[in-house]
Amino acid sequence: MPTGKIGVTTENIFPVIKKFLYSDHEIFLRELVSNAIDATQKLKTLASFGEFKGELGTMDVRVKVDKAAGTLTVSDRGIGMDADDIDRYINQIAFSGAEEFLEKYKDSANSIIGHFGLGFYSAFMVSSKVVIRSLSYKEGAKAVEWTCDGSPEYTLTETDKSERGTDIILYIDDDSKEFLEQQRIDTLLKKYCRFLPVPVISGKVKEWKDGAYVDTDKDLVVNSTEPLWTRKPSDLTDEDYLKFYHELRPGEEDPMFWIHLNVDYPFNLTGILYFPKIKNNIDIQKNRIQLYCNQVYVTDQVEGVVPEFMMLMQGVIDSPDIPLNVSRSYLQADSQVKKISGYISKKVAEKLDKMFKDDRTEFEKKWNDIEVFIKYGMLTDEKFYEAARKFFLLKDVNDNYYTLDEYHKLVESDQTDREKTVIYLYATDKTAQYSYIQGSEEKGYSVLLMDGQLDQHIIQMLEAKLEKVHFIRVDADTPDRLIRKADDNSTDLTGIQADILTGMFRTQLPEVENTNFIVEYTALSDKDAPATVTQNEMMRRMKEMAAMQPGMNFYGNMPDMYSLVINTEQPAVRKVLANAENAIGSEITPLNMQIGEKNNEISTLRGEKTGKDDTARKELDVKIEALEKEVGDLRAKEEEIIKNYASTVPVVKQIIDLALLKGNMLKGEAMAAFLRRSVELL
Repeated sequence: MPTGKIGVTTENIFPVIKKFLYSDHEIFLRELVSNAIDATQKLKTLASFGEFKGELGTMDVRVKVDKAAGTLTVSDRGIGMDADDIDRYINQIAFSGAEEFLEKYKDSANSIIGHFGLGFYSAFMVSSKVVIRSLSYKEGAKAVEWTCDGSPEYTLTETDKSERGTDIILYIDDDSKEFLEQQRIDTLLKKYCRFLPVPVISGKVKEWKDGAYVDTDKDLVVNSTEPLWTRKPSDLTDEDYLKFYHELRPGEEDPMFWIHLNVDYPFNLTGILYFPKIKNNIDIQKNRIQLYCNQVYVTDQVEGVVPEFMMLMQGVIDSPDIPLNVSRSYLQADSQVKKISGYISKKVAEKLDKMFKDDRTEFEKKWNDIEVFIKYGMLTDEKFYEAARKFFLLKDVNDNYYTLDEYHKLVESDQTDREKTVIYLYATDKTAQYSYIQGSEEKGYSVLLMDGQLDQHIIQMLEAKLEKVHFIRVDADTPDRLIRKADDNSTDLTGIQADILTGMFRTQLPEVENTNFIVEYTALSDKDAPATVTQNEMMRRMKEMAAMQPGMNFYGNMPDMYSLVINTEQPAVRKVLANAENAIGSEITPLNMQIGEKNNEISTLRGEKTGKDDTARKELDVKIEALEKEVGDLRAKEEEIIKNYASTVPVVKQIIDLALLKGNMLKGEAMAAFLRRSVELL
């Protein structure tokens, strides 16, 4: 009985194969079934060229579980092997120098399985012994049996086998008994082999009989040998595409549209990618797209094969130019894979552009469902951004859609500020910001709706890419000041009036957790609101970005900053000021004069410090510090007088609460107090 050693230079090769080269043990079944498919396809090819003249007979691959015997068998009726073939393809592992190999690929060994003929050896991951029984298609060939127990020793003998082809018999080891369960095997076959080009048979079709499922005489074929992506698009209907989609993603609603990929140069690539309805929630499930190699399932972790933003899509891609066994780092580094990724991105952009040009109305109807996909692509893929500029849409609060060029032309004349920057006004909540939107539209301005999950990032990107364009949210200021076309309207307030007005409103502002208010005043129309709450655009943006991005805690921890902008031309405000001057003007005026005098003294003393020695400067600093304390005390006294008076004027609180109500910031107890006061003021 011939015996021998596997042709490797180290006795550690089997432990390496079992524990190191294959991180996922279940792929042994894919490897063995794929080999059986290859053997079957090779015989068909030989027959088509006349090199095999015998009867092909039934050409299928069978997977059989024998739980009692503890075996799993993969059988084919392909080309088979004789003793020489076994020695060439099994005994001589297809690389030179196992030690050199292990050293070279110790950090990325998964990337070379398949390239080095190691697929068969994955059987030893789950087996205590593997037997090959094979009869070659060659005329006069003798059947052979090869046996190996996972050590480098093997035996090779002649055997009786009447049918052409190969049986791989795995004696499943104690740690892998799960692979003797029919359901487990059927699950793996469905995962890895459901689209192989040769029928794969596993067990029998079952039927319900007498309260249980029982086997029938009919073989169970687990795969579809002609999956949709291998057929010509011209031969397929929408129903075909939808049926296939629901086979891939059972239970999901119909996709919006799809792309059938079919290219054979400069690489071979086929597949079908579907656009599901995404709405405004980014749901990046990294198992939506399945990668195949010649109809053999490879992985559903396709990062690197398709652009990141296309992880939102669903479907399959198939390319023989992607190695069957690959690591993620290999995918990311492979130049051919990068070309494939670029091609897919280009085809998707072309599809969207064609949809936009062919039927813009229909494209606009789909926009809410596809905008997340397009925006994500523009943010993460520069080439896609350039292509998407033509069909990317901005939507205003009245549901009108514009391309970037169309919108710029629409607003350029009315919404350019004094710095020659075109201002794009936007809202993030049509209901909460309704009054701000209304005020802007009454000024003749257009307001965009930017309420999507990615819109803050899109705004930042467009400001960087579009020349002299700036986005401002409608509640960032009063309508008159959102787009500053000239200097702000100056008020005619005296210093004392400004102190009184500012103090009255500042002292009556509510205490809101982690929120600061500052009081400003400006001269607007007497028809405008008496006060408006606004939030600085850039500070608000930084806080919003901080909430979405790590590393920006500095901004995230800062309090929210709002401005209460008082309209000094509004009749109610003028009346509040006039009454206050009459009531407390006589007390405030002398305090204000003293503050002015002491501030002048402080300025004079600071000027005198120039050229003085250290001793003289220190003496002046002591005087300045004393004066500053006096000013502080005077201001505290002034504020106390203003605060006490303001607390007796309910209309001040009413004006503040109206502004908070307009800004959707009046809630709970403050809202109840506002309602009670409103009734009292009536």
